[in-house]
Amino acid sequence: MSNDVPVPPLVLASASASRAGMLTRAGVPFVKDASAVDEDEIKRAMRAEGASADDLAVTLAEMKARQVGRRHPGALVVGSDQVLVCEDRWFDKPADRSAARAQLLALRGKTHSLISAALVLQDGERLWHHIGRARLTVRPFSEAFLDDYLDQAGDAVLGSVGGYQLEGLGAQLFSRVEGDYFTILGMPLLPLLDFLRNHGVVTA
Repeated sequence: MSNDVPVPPLVLASASASRAGMLTRAGVPFVKDASAVDEDEIKRAMRAEGASADDLAVTLAEMKARQVGRRHPGALVVGSDQVLVCEDRWFDKPADRSAARAQLLALRGKTHSLISAALVLQDGERLWHHIGRARLTVRPFSEAFLDDYLDQAGDAVLGSVGGYQLEGLGAQLFSRVEGDYFTILGMPLLPLLDFLRNHGVVTA
C-alpha cells in the first residue's frame, strides 16, 4: 500500500492467548474480538458430512472471522483454528484434567497431525487463506510421568488441543516434531505476516 492510503485496522477473531501472543511478539498492531461461534455444533455437522480436517479448520476460521467482521466494517479480520487428528480421530481441547489425561494416553506412542488454518476477510470477502500442517510423535511415556506432568502444567493443559503446549513442559511429551513452530502453536504466522506486509499492516 502507498503511504497516502489509510491502512485498515487488523482484528483477531479469537480468544486464544497463544494467537494473540504470536501477533504481539511479532510487533503486529491489532485488536482482539472473540467470536461466539458454536464450534461443537459445526464439528458434529462436518463429521456427519465426512469432511476433512483441513475443511474443518478452514470452516471454523472463516465462521469466526465472518461473525466478528460484521462488527468491524472495513477492517482486516483474521480468523484461525487448529485441528488435531490421530488415526482419523479429531481431538478437541480437553474439558478438564481427566479428559486431558485420557487424550494424552490416546496419543502416547503415536504420530498425530496438527492442521492450523488462518484466513483474512474484509467486509465479508475472503482475501487470503493458508493451511499449515505439522506432524508430532508422542513418546511412550509412563503414567507416573504423565501424572507429574499434569500436576506441574495445571490448567495450561486445557488451553490447547491434545492437552499440551510445546513451548513449555509439553516438549517433554515428544520424541519427534516435524513442521513449522508457529503452526504447532496454533496459527501459520509467517505466511500471515507476508500477507500483512503486502497490505501495509506491518513494514515491508
